[in-house]
Amino acid sequence: MSQDPVVNDRDIKQPPALDKAVVQDNPVARFLGGNPTSVLIKLAIISVVVGALLSLVGLSPRDLFRGLGSMFERLIGSGWDAVRNVMEYAFYGAMVVVPIWLIARLISGRK
Repeated sequence: MSQDPVVNDRDIKQPPALDKAVVQDNPVARFLGGNPTSVLIKLAIISVVVGALLSLVGLSPRDLFRGLGSMFERLIGSGWDAVRNVMEYAFYGAMVVVPIWLIARLISGRK
């Protein structure tokens, strides 16, 4: 009979941990905010969720681009009303973006 050799935890080679120093040295990882593969996976998951939500409310990419085009046409044609419209859009956008940004900053601060 042959005996199996005893394997210690230190005998098993572990893959090197991706620490912040490695990410900071890599310009692509620094630009993306982390390991490119994990960032792409996160973006893909978020894209599916956002796409499903947009589909749920009946919006498509074509509708969004048409809306942007008509917004720019209205901005060019309306003079000073354009400034008011831009400020209104900025306010509406800030109502969505600022809370999301704040929550993201609070969550990232806990790490």
